Amino acid sequence: MASAFPRSDSPGSSPGDTHPEQQYLDLMRRIWEQGSERIDRTGVGTRSVFGATLRFDLAGGAMPLITTKRVYWKTATRELLWFLTGETNIRPLVLQGVHIWDDWPHARYVRETGDDIAIAEFVERIAADEAFAGNWGDLGPVYGKQWVDWPTWRYRADGLYEPGEGINQVAAVVESLRNNPGSRRHIIEGWNVAELDRMALPPCHKTYQFHVADGKLNGLLYQRSCDVALGLPFNLWSAALLQRMLAQQTGLEPGEFVWMGGDVHLYLNHADLIEQQLARAPQGAPRLELLRQPDSIFDYAIEDFAVIDYTPLGPLKAPVAV
Repeated sequence: MASAFPRSDSPGSSPGDTHPEQQYLDLMRRIWEQGSERIDRTGVGTRSVFGATLRFDLAGGAMPLITTKRVYWKTATRELLWFLTGETNIRPLVLQGVHIWDDWPHARYVRETGDDIAIAEFVERIAADEAFAGNWGDLGPVYGKQWVDWPTWRYRADGLYEPGEGINQVAAVVESLRNNPGSRRHIIEGWNVAELDRMALPPCHKTYQFHVADGKLNGLLYQRSCDVALGLPFNLWSAALLQRMLAQQTGLEPGEFVWMGGDVHLYLNHADLIEQQLARAPQGAPRLELLRQPDSIFDYAIEDFAVIDYTPLGPLKAPVAV
């Protein structure tokens, strides 16, 4: 199929243009033009390809922050910091004005109570009523719970099992990067098979691995399922940000960030966003500055991050498939 959208060698791009964002746009175009149409869990329908890789150099503060639409990087950063607390209730996010997880608890509330409350009213109740949030705002043992408190069990003398001390995978990776940089086991895993059915959404960005070479920290994220239009811009930023934070905590320079996707898809009801974004060209080179080095990977705050030279094109919106 002939492309209706500009490529890296199209008018408006210099010959041999290698803007790092172009690979994201090329992936979006490939899925939209060549992907297989499939009926998915949400019933919305997707075009999908299987297996994709993107690579970004993080040297000099560079970050994979998409410029062909505005990405709300502070929202993504607040979500990452929330993961690192091990929290699984949306209330701390809601109180910060972050609403990317609201749809799942709202859908569960409507389904289980039969009260077809508007999502805005539901979120207001989450913010105002701590008891209501305790009952209806929890997502189950998602992301952060697995990252910093992976459950264990111990065998008792009476032949029964009881909960043991949780495993903090993030802290373990910091220690292994410092003390055994050549290890091939610098991994943070979210896919806890025993607890998937208790999660509002099984982890999409499921496996992180880190690699040290020549004083640089390289990072890799494997994502089993990826909504390229809405999810991937956040995933790229968050994973690269975690890599930058780990590099700072371990005295390493940031190296290459590699993203790998399994089922990589675009939703059919995102056509307007996709076509508008593919008609745009990347611009600028946003950089991230870490303004402070906290004592621990768990002590960062939103005020510790500054983005420089980010002049994106306007925001593009589309519905979230739940």
